[in-house]
Amino acid sequence: MSILTTVYDVTLAPFVDFGFMRRALVACIALGLGSGPVGVLLMLRRMSLVGDAMSHAVLPGAAVGFLVAGLSLPAMGLGGLIVGLAVALLSGLVSRTTAVREDASFASFYLTSLAAGVLIVSLKGSSVDLLHVLFGTILAIDQNALYLIAGISSLTLVLLALIYRPLVMECFDPGFLRAVGGRGHLYHVLFLLLVVLNLVAGFQSLGTLMAVGLMMLPAVAARFWAVSLPGMMFSAMLVAFLAGIVGLNISFHTGVASGPTIVLSASGIYLLSFLFGRLGIVRQRLSRPHLAG
Repeated sequence: MSILTTVYDVTLAPFVDFGFMRRALVACIALGLGSGPVGVLLMLRRMSLVGDAMSHAVLPGAAVGFLVAGLSLPAMGLGGLIVGLAVALLSGLVSRTTAVREDASFASFYLTSLAAGVLIVSLKGSSVDLLHVLFGTILAIDQNALYLIAGISSLTLVLLALIYRPLVMECFDPGFLRAVGGRGHLYHVLFLLLVVLNLVAGFQSLGTLMAVGLMMLPAVAARFWAVSLPGMMFSAMLVAFLAGIVGLNISFHTGVASGPTIVLSASGIYLLSFLFGRLGIVRQRLSRPHLAG
């Protein structure tokens, strides 16, 4: 009985006893629902680092919102969304009209955006405000932020369901989609919209530097457990849920920052998946011993 009590105290009691922990957990679950499938599509498109670049690109918009209205959720979210979409569209335009590749174009805009965002925040805020913008405060998340995150996740799932087939076709065989008269560019823009929306949702809780972590790490970890695309999306959601629960518990009991702890928990799950997943290295060596040399 004492063992069960200890397990309860360590794992469930923080969420039962404290409202801020419940809100943080709900935020992690909602983020996982939206960011997991989007991260899988980013990974399969070989755009993982583009996601990282776009997570930094929302910073100047959020910083302008912060400069105008302080730590206002609507202002910072709207600013981040506008600038993130602008960077995505401009990067795509540069890559399509010049010899510069899309990843290099994203890198150029992201570095510019990151520097501009930090400069804008420093014009008004203190170092504490800058840390809030960069790393988030998921344990201080309020009801309005939860509504925003849940709304973005719901919109993501609905939009993915509506454009799933052409989006997957544009991901794996864009030439065929163009040949059958599909509007590949439109679906690409819609996909970038989903990426920016989920990064804005993650920014509210994990900050601009950590938001992409809960998008990409679960997606990459899911690759070691599932073969089909729906299976990878579902696995990515589960990994994000688990990373949120583990990270929040570690943060609560040790007093360390919650955002980085959640991302590091996702990193730990990725490492375990790489080693022991269904498609991990240990399972492959056991099933094909000749590979061990």
